[in-house]
Amino acid sequence: MKLLITVLLMSVWVTAAAVAAPLGPDDARHLLNRAGLGASIAEVDTYSRLTRAQATERLLVVRGGVAPEPGWVEEPHVSPGRLRTLDAEARARLQAERAERGFELREWWLRQMLVTPDPLRERMTLFWHNHFVSGMQKVQSPQMMYRQNVLLREHALGNFRELLHAVARDPAMVRYLDSALNRKGQPNENFARELMELFTLGEGNYTEQDVKEVARAFTGWSIDAPTGEFVFRAAQHDDGPKTVLGRQGNFGGDDVLDILLDRPETATFIAEKLWREFVSPKPAPAEVARIAAALRGSGYDIRAALRVLFNSDAFYAPAHRGVLVKSPVDLVVGTLRQFEFVVPDELPFVLAMGQFGQVLFAPPNVKGWPGGELWINATTLLRRKQLLDTLFQERMAAGPVRMGMVAAATPAATRQARARQAMAQVRFDGEIWLSRTNGVPLERVVLAVAPVHTAGSGSGGMNYLRELVLDPAYQLK
Repeated sequence: MKLLITVLLMSVWVTAAAVAAPLGPDDARHLLNRAGLGASIAEVDTYSRLTRAQATERLLVVRGGVAPEPGWVEEPHVSPGRLRTLDAEARARLQAERAERGFELREWWLRQMLVTPDPLRERMTLFWHNHFVSGMQKVQSPQMMYRQNVLLREHALGNFRELLHAVARDPAMVRYLDSALNRKGQPNENFARELMELFTLGEGNYTEQDVKEVARAFTGWSIDAPTGEFVFRAAQHDDGPKTVLGRQGNFGGDDVLDILLDRPETATFIAEKLWREFVSPKPAPAEVARIAAALRGSGYDIRAALRVLFNSDAFYAPAHRGVLVKSPVDLVVGTLRQFEFVVPDELPFVLAMGQFGQVLFAPPNVKGWPGGELWINATTLLRRKQLLDTLFQERMAAGPVRMGMVAAATPAATRQARARQAMAQVRFDGEIWLSRTNGVPLERVVLAVAPVHTAGSGSGGMNYLRELVLDPAYQLK
């Protein structure tokens, strides 16, 4: 018994010491690569001097600053009804314009990721984009998708309750999940089902009858066709009694949202997704329970949940290093930020991410990008390595990147030409970057885990750096 008590006390002492000590460069890099969008040498140096708690609080601060948005975001909305009145030529022009604006929107968000002073906020904006899924394919409005992105960023580190209520009214979501077709006597169940399965409770925690009753509660939630803004149509709302998850009343949509938030399954569902995003593919029940308790106990403060997660031993555990596959955003944005590439035009990298399987503002379906190991297959791995090979060619150590492979991803000749020209202007001064590593082994600076292959001579030069980024371990974080 004395031995057991001694071991437990030593364990507590070691944990407390680790929490109180500065992170050091390896833990700082791990935190920044998981919680942010690529860790620069300067950022690692700053965070390495902070404790876990100090580093977490620094990440949770919103400093603000958003890249200038496209000039068309405030242009009048074109409703589907208005589109149907156009002749074939005018309709084709509008559809081509929407497609072009879709590219501009992706370039804008990629630019924001590259320059943001709030990488955690931007990562959480992407996290919520893949949680509250909407896509250009069905929404057919760049303006609506832009406004939804702004909404997600505004609430990214705020309160999940407020975010859920706001998203339920978001015009892009209303259109994407057919809420505008949900009327008294003819309920449409699309939003109700996804609300419970994908946004709050998770599969298996509700019944088909709950879906029907929740759909009735949201009847009348619609869009004003001329403006594209949310509107509640009282005449189309079913104000009769409903039974939702065992509770009875003349519920409206807001009432249902609060009922769902009252269920402990909702906090657990969100906590599990945060774990998969930041720690490992397999949630640890005890750790998830701690995160969920913080979420519920704080009234759904997202920062409270992240504070518990980023301060945990589990987050920093060696077993959880290098177990997450980099998404296309991680690979592209993380590489450009970590190595401080100069990127005058984001289009080539938007096209590259599309080749890798992640088209921003266009998730594949209502469940979003499944991620994980599914990011990697024979085709995407080859394309990933082609991009990295080009970016880190030895001749690029002090000159521009030239790459035709990415530009060929689009059939539009003008876009091809622009992408090629843009890639010719991308710059990486490898020798200066290498000089800032201060003799730290490059494997530790570049990789989350040891390289799979024996990497060169270990000289620390550009050839060795190129070998490391082409190693399979670079695909992990």
